[in-house]
Amino acid sequence: MNKDEIIAMATEAGLNSYRIAPGEALAVWERFAALVAAKEREECAQVCESRVTPGTGSVAILGGAADAIRARLGEKT
Repeated sequence: MNKDEIIAMATEAGLNSYRIAPGEALAVWERFAALVAAKEREECAQVCESRVTPGTGSVAILGGAADAIRARLGEKT
């Protein structure tokens, strides 16, 4: 994850405003944390897929790992 991606996620979560209402702060930080976690999980899944060697058991193992990681994208952290 690079600086620009982090800034984009912060903006998407609502951290770009000068003021965040006290009642909204927790929700904004939770949205930001969820976006960061989702991005990291997707990057991990892509690493798994990049290590697959066709014709070996790694296809099933690493493909399964990537699928399991992506399945967590929909879970609450």
